[in-house]
Amino acid sequence: MKINLERPIVFFDLETTGLSITQDRIIELAILKVNVDNSTEEKTWLINPGMKISLESQAIHGISDEDVKDKPLFKQVAKDIDNFIGNADLAGYNCIKFDIPFLAEEFLRANVDFKIGSRRFLDVQNIFHKMESRTLVGAYKFYCHKDLFDAHEAMADTRATYEVFLAQLEMYQGVEYRDLQGVVSCPIVNDIAKLSEFTHQTNNVDLAGYIVYSKTGEEVFSFGKYRNMSVRNVFEKEPQYYDWIIKSDFPEYTKKVLTKIITDSKNCKDYRLF
Repeated sequence: MKINLERPIVFFDLETTGLSITQDRIIELAILKVNVDNSTEEKTWLINPGMKISLESQAIHGISDEDVKDKPLFKQVAKDIDNFIGNADLAGYNCIKFDIPFLAEEFLRANVDFKIGSRRFLDVQNIFHKMESRTLVGAYKFYCHKDLFDAHEAMADTRATYEVFLAQLEMYQGVEYRDLQGVVSCPIVNDIAKLSEFTHQTNNVDLAGYIVYSKTGEEVFSFGKYRNMSVRNVFEKEPQYYDWIIKSDFPEYTKKVLTKIITDSKNCKDYRLF
């Protein structure tokens, strides 16, 4: 089955030294790029993270410090990765909560202006969990009727995610979905924009969810003593709170978003990033 595309979409998967967006680093990146004509290109990068890989992570993906000691740092391949992705939309399995914010942090550390706001995010896991609720291994068995033998090997997971998505498009065309409010729709259609809206479950302003949109569309904090309070109002009354965030262990993308809110507030611009 072919995907209806207005621009390319990349399915990708990361293997990392751990689970912290701010403290850990990428050690493997696999990308399957689907062009508008549905032809595909694949690339994989092994990356030296410049730090030790945790034993817990090694047990999952099997990549050791020895495997990556002679590989390039992310900043040395960041522009190549950015060029390969181009203007494509981003897709993956659990990518909205993990892979996309993790990748965005690495690009910021490498001083590469990886555009986020113009892209659509498509999370195959959210389609799966909303419609069936399984792991990637289970999803592959359920949708593709095959066993995933190389789970947690980046390209194997990326290919499996792409195959699962194609099977979902076929299986759920015309199938009704009832949301928590009881609204019934048929959301699985061959349209990336609509699928992105269906799978994008968060209302984040930044990627990590420290800043979210309120019901009225205003940026508010989702944590700490100013939880649910307007970012602008807090910074007007307590500007040192901004300094504290900038100097603390928050994701670089979160800091970038906060800086943009402050910079744009006087112009009353719409700075919704995605």
